[in-house]
Amino acid sequence: MIAIVDYNMGNLASVRNAFNVLGEEVVIESNPDKLSQYDRIILPGVGAFGDAMQHLKSNGMDEAVTQYAKSGKYVLGICLGMQLLFDSSEEFGITSGLGLIEGRVVAFDSSRFHTPLKVPHMGWNRMATHGHPLFEGLDDGHYLYFVHSYHALCERKEDSIGETMYGYEFTSAVARGNVMGIQPHPEKSHQNGLQLLKNFITL
Repeated sequence: MIAIVDYNMGNLASVRNAFNVLGEEVVIESNPDKLSQYDRIILPGVGAFGDAMQHLKSNGMDEAVTQYAKSGKYVLGICLGMQLLFDSSEEFGITSGLGLIEGRVVAFDSSRFHTPLKVPHMGWNRMATHGHPLFEGLDDGHYLYFVHSYHALCERKEDSIGETMYGYEFTSAVARGNVMGIQPHPEKSHQNGLQLLKNFITL
């Protein structure tokens, strides 16, 4: 059974609907005491990093997610959910994250853009990947749907399993063992997104 972590942030219904298309039963779970009973969890998210961490901490869900990850069960962070896996974010000051992946989340540096580009980065873009099983059956450089103004910087290069070019190359997918995250929204990415979620189910 898969749980979608409910912490008052994100498009939970869209993520649930994507799994339903795959014939997978999922539960939207807001009780941290019940998290350990699930086989896999999804940490979705849309919005501000600081607000998200505040909501997670309000009932102990931050500790529940951390302990779940340390148990060895699979965790997938989506968009803001991926960013929350990191040590900290520079969005509206320095805010501590879950600390499951070493690194930090930073704003796009428009001074590095070779041509004028808008922030947030919004729309379809390619992701170059490194053979991780999360991307089984997807061509290298497949398109996925992005909406974000901040991106992750991994402290360990090996934790980055996907990169995307938007003005400059940034990390768009991460993994350390059973903990994984993707910056794009698979629930908005049609067949490529469904394939990615299917791969997560069958890991």
